[in-house]
Amino acid sequence: MPQRTILITGASDGIGAAAARNLANAGERVVVVGRSPEKTAAVGKELGTDYFVCDFAELGQVRQLAAALRERYPRIDVLVNNAGGIMRGHELTVDGHERTFQINHLAPFLLTTELLELLTASRAAIINTSSAANGFGQIDLADLNSTRNYSTNRAYGTAKLANILFTAELQNRYGKDGISAAAFHPGVVATNFAAESTSWFRHAYKTVLNRFLLPAEQGADTLVWLASSTPGRDWVPGAYYAKRALAKANSQAYDAELARKFWERSLELVSAGEPVDRPELDNA
Repeated sequence: MPQRTILITGASDGIGAAAARNLANAGERVVVVGRSPEKTAAVGKELGTDYFVCDFAELGQVRQLAAALRERYPRIDVLVNNAGGIMRGHELTVDGHERTFQINHLAPFLLTTELLELLTASRAAIINTSSAANGFGQIDLADLNSTRNYSTNRAYGTAKLANILFTAELQNRYGKDGISAAAFHPGVVATNFAAESTSWFRHAYKTVLNRFLLPAEQGADTLVWLASSTPGRDWVPGAYYAKRALAKANSQAYDAELARKFWERSLELVSAGEPVDRPELDNA
């Protein structure tokens, strides 16, 4: 089988780095993307693979990343939208979007749509890291910046619900063109994804509760399975998974009309304003 190209965002640490190691060791051509220049370079050099530095809090950087990827790779067989986390308080990005919502949803939505021509030509699998936290999320198309009744946990849950709606509508729109999308819950994993937040989640990662959390390698298992197996045979495109099995999501996740409207609204949000010129992305 020819070597595939697998792009993983949020791959400088946690389950993204664990999945990158697993897939690289299996002989895949892995491309890692991360926010930290030092951590991203370390993973890239460890695996002997290409790496790119991109901060999803700036959509201009996401557009630059997409342009660099289109120029460099003739095909991308698997795109893993894994970057994300719980943020501190209610804060707007330079693009004017609530930070948790942008980093977890709008940025990967933009990256995916910017790469769609390449992804459809590659008949790619697109894997989106969600969370069981989607259960306490709520999509309000009139308040995607969470200006009313904000809480860090609700904002995170809403962003993780957004990942599932995005997955379903991506499959609905582009499945006929060869795209196979899936969302998944990695489990409660011992990473630092909540370290900068005000959420109670962060305490679990610093206390005795940490011993009950999954190691990153185990949390990456479903991601690696989705990336390594065959959509349509081993898993159902457009669905949400946990522990390699279909999982139940928030009731809003099954609202096809909401998914359609949410896609259109997301497209409006990432299209607003002119792209901002940024320094060239670091890559190797």
